[in-house]
Amino acid sequence: MTSTNPVVQSIISGNAPPAARSAAARGLLPLPQADLLEALVHLTADNDPAIAQAAQETLASQPPADLLQVASTETTAPAVLGYLASLGSAGNDIHEAIAANPNTPDEAIALLAGATPNTSLIELITLNQQRLIRAPEIIDAVLLNPARSAEAERRAKETRREFFEKERGARQIAQELRARGNAAAAEFFENAELTTPGGELSIDDAWAIAQHIEVADVDIDDSWLAREFIEEMLIESPEQTAANAQAVMNAERLEGDISPERISLIRRIMFMTVKDRMKLAMKGDREARSILIRDSNKVVCTGVIHNPRISAQEIENIAAMRQVADEVLRLIGMNRAWARSYPIIHNLARNPRTPMATAVHILPRIRTRDLNSIAQNRNVSEGVRRQAYRLSQMRGPA
Repeated sequence: MTSTNPVVQSIISGNAPPAARSAAARGLLPLPQADLLEALVHLTADNDPAIAQAAQETLASQPPADLLQVASTETTAPAVLGYLASLGSAGNDIHEAIAANPNTPDEAIALLAGATPNTSLIELITLNQQRLIRAPEIIDAVLLNPARSAEAERRAKETRREFFEKERGARQIAQELRARGNAAAAEFFENAELTTPGGELSIDDAWAIAQHIEVADVDIDDSWLAREFIEEMLIESPEQTAANAQAVMNAERLEGDISPERISLIRRIMFMTVKDRMKLAMKGDREARSILIRDSNKVVCTGVIHNPRISAQEIENIAAMRQVADEVLRLIGMNRAWARSYPIIHNLARNPRTPMATAVHILPRIRTRDLNSIAQNRNVSEGVRRQAYRLSQMRGPA
């Protein structure tokens, strides 16, 4: 029930007296068209055969223009839209309005898709891929309808293959991985979004990436994620995805030649959704971490340093990187365990990407000889150089 009219609510709830139900069934109550239709559709199943018959006759007498207006209104009750979808005598314009109405029940669309001889209507139904995914029985109905066009058949089959056959394939691979004892990779296949905004992450791509997963969901601590910002940070356009992939490869080339195999892995990983890259950052092996630490999305690269398998040696290397987000360097500096490692804090102190507050905070723990070197390092900020110089002067000769 969607009507807020107390008379209609009384009828649908079963509290209306027989006289009121009879008057409504004959269309004698002063009700808006949408409310009248909602009451009439309900009364066609009334326990009183006379009332049910009267409701049927009143529905049949409604002007097509009024039915079209109701069919086009998104606030119309789903029961009314379902009735209109099943009405064989309704015109094509009414059925097309029903197909385009998001409030129409999926089962009514499936019925319409299987019964209509209108090729254009079938094509309209297949344009709503979200509905096809939500209610795959619509796909079956379209493919069984001889009136379908080649284009409608193509859309229906593509949706079935993309969202249902692929899903079954992923489940089979997950079962195989779990049987081998690789639960972490199996979880990836069960939960990964294999279709990406920028294209497609195929089963073969997902299989290649799964080989680099070593941490199970149970070992992941995602309490560090800022829940209030997470949705905003997960938004990424196809253009941003492509630019990010290129930037990661450029950063790796600066450190030396990269093999075609690694380029292929980078492309596969970078064209995953942000959500899946974030998961991989927290669950992946050393090779996956070395790629994702350069990701331009802060949620993803920050996920790398929350990976429970990351080593102190990796953190030491990350602390020296100049192609890493300053947020990553700030978090490394805040970690008590890593801050006890002199190579790590030394790399942070002389890294131009390290936020000045972080660098200044760790300078007192830097050896005098290294302070002198930082004070003369034109790559770091002037504020860090001045503080390093002050500290070295206070200590005296090294």
